[in-house]
Amino acid sequence: MAIETAMVRAAYACNPAKSRGRQHAEAVSPMRNAFRRDCDRIIHSAAFRRLAHKTQVFVYHEGDHFRTRLTHTLEVTQIARSLARALGLDEDLAEGLALAHDLGHPPFGHAGERALDACLAGCGGFDHNAQAFRVVTLLERRYAQFDGLNLSWEMIEGLVKHNGPLISRDGTPLGLYFTRGIPSAIKSHPAVHDLLLWSFPSAEAQVAAIADDIAYNAHDIDDGLRAELFTIEELSEVACLSELLAHIHGEFGSLEPPRLVHELIRRLITSTIEDVVQEARRRLQKLAPTCADEIRVASAPVIGFSGALARTDRAIKEFLRPRMYRHPRIMRIMQDAERVVRDLFRRYSDEVCALPADWSQARDLDDASSRRRHIADFIAGMTDRYALIEHTKLFATTPELR
Repeated sequence: MAIETAMVRAAYACNPAKSRGRQHAEAVSPMRNAFRRDCDRIIHSAAFRRLAHKTQVFVYHEGDHFRTRLTHTLEVTQIARSLARALGLDEDLAEGLALAHDLGHPPFGHAGERALDACLAGCGGFDHNAQAFRVVTLLERRYAQFDGLNLSWEMIEGLVKHNGPLISRDGTPLGLYFTRGIPSAIKSHPAVHDLLLWSFPSAEAQVAAIADDIAYNAHDIDDGLRAELFTIEELSEVACLSELLAHIHGEFGSLEPPRLVHELIRRLITSTIEDVVQEARRRLQKLAPTCADEIRVASAPVIGFSGALARTDRAIKEFLRPRMYRHPRIMRIMQDAERVVRDLFRRYSDEVCALPADWSQARDLDDASSRRRHIADFIAGMTDRYALIEHTKLFATTPELR
């Protein structure tokens, strides 16, 4: 089913000409609008380059065809732009948010995140969304006038609220922040650049978030099949995938496996995008927002799956969880990866001089909490390969992660 592409900016889209600005004032670019400038800064950042050597699910040496954080990010970006274009949203803002959404991931994916979270117990824990905020506001040190990338308010807001509001209207932290509180870096963000943590983000940010979900499902199926963690026959246990496979077989007959898998993934992404566009149009028609701020103060997100697609999404995740994310082979490798991160954190905590000179000579290392966060910042910036190299330097034995 073809989706009519919006040709004009919707009234509820964010407008770069009306951006709420940047934390540090800068001259307007004569060549690029505010959101395009943000995209360029993200692409040229060191954190973005490092995504090429950070794990998605499989460790870096498993094979050249498995996805990394960078290839996943590019796939999310493509989906986000497609959705934004169909809904009349700002494509540059959607693109920038997709490009930046994984900048805070440490090495070894969620295994590295779990390890750092445990290492930072008692001082706020570790959350990759909050770490992405630290990257773009503090840790990227490239510009003469400021730390971070000095992105527009709309880009920062969407990045922080990737999963929705952080607090309720009365200030109560929501979700994972209910028990650990709002990360200090976000909480201390200047009041004059208030991120409205109680509200939903822009429609563009919601598009980037759901594009992440779409890409995850489709491409984890692709990688799982490539790694032989499950088979096409097992995939047919999931009703929606069975239907897609039946259509493919009916149209083409017997296909060689690579073509069959690609056709399945292509159709899954297409059907999901079509569902999101139709559901978003239904919700937007009902809400009838006249500006971007009315999206923020709505009682529910305007971008989401239909009821049927939400059930499909859950079914796919339930299929993948035991066969891929908790597969014994993957679990064993990830446990070894967690050990690498914990070992590094412990050694740097005991011997700050083991850090590179520009990190070991930083200020405020006498404060225990600041020192732990500083060490976590260093480790979170590592690629998988660099983490293993550093571990080999500091320890007698290092897991092979195979």
